[in-house]
Amino acid sequence: MKKPITLELCLESVDSVIAADRGGAQRVELCANLLEGGTTPSAGTIRAAREHSKIAISVMIRPRGGDFLYTDSEFESMKHDIQIAKELGADGIVLGLLRADGTVDVERTRQLVDLARPLPVTFHRAIDVSRDLLQALEDVISTGAARVLTSGGQPSVVEGVATVAKMVEAAKDRIIVMPGCGIRPDNVVSILETTGAHEVHIALEEEIQSGMQFRKAEIPMGGVDGREYLRFVTPQDAVQNMVQILNR
Repeated sequence: MKKPITLELCLESVDSVIAADRGGAQRVELCANLLEGGTTPSAGTIRAAREHSKIAISVMIRPRGGDFLYTDSEFESMKHDIQIAKELGADGIVLGLLRADGTVDVERTRQLVDLARPLPVTFHRAIDVSRDLLQALEDVISTGAARVLTSGGQPSVVEGVATVAKMVEAAKDRIIVMPGCGIRPDNVVSILETTGAHEVHIALEEEIQSGMQFRKAEIPMGGVDGREYLRFVTPQDAVQNMVQILNR
């Protein structure tokens, strides 16, 4: 019998968590600031997501955007955020740390994995900007992490699918290799078949207009033009559609 596919959705709001839960996904990666690739969500967001849904919630632990070479003070903040996420009912932790030479920061990653226990840790796409993906995979395995999220070292898993397949083969039963980035309803089945993966990480968020009627579009609040009056949410029907595709 084939293993069932686990659908993980990447999202950044409580409303999207609720939609993922109602739509039939198995797990969410809860982040803030997806325009930066995801950072640690607020304690209030984690708590509200937990109170309003039963879905498994993995919390992103990333103190800032940019690279994955963290200072001592940033590392301390990651420790505190893991403790808070555990206290607020998280079901898993997502993180990734590299050294300046592009290798996995095994020692500090292991410290955070130990701190997160008994929650499983996913090493995120920091691995995709590491020096050597297969060596990085071995390093991540040595930290005790439960899974690794990867696009195969490419901007999209569509380009990196062959490498992801090699990683799945190399991992055997030691760690879960989960493909992500660039996966859509029209390619998810082929990616899973090619890689042999049994978990998949997908963003289904759609852009919707703000409900604000009075607007001052000429006054930006951030560095992305036009962002102030847009929201990004995961629709329940999009989740249901993906679930139906995977169930088939």
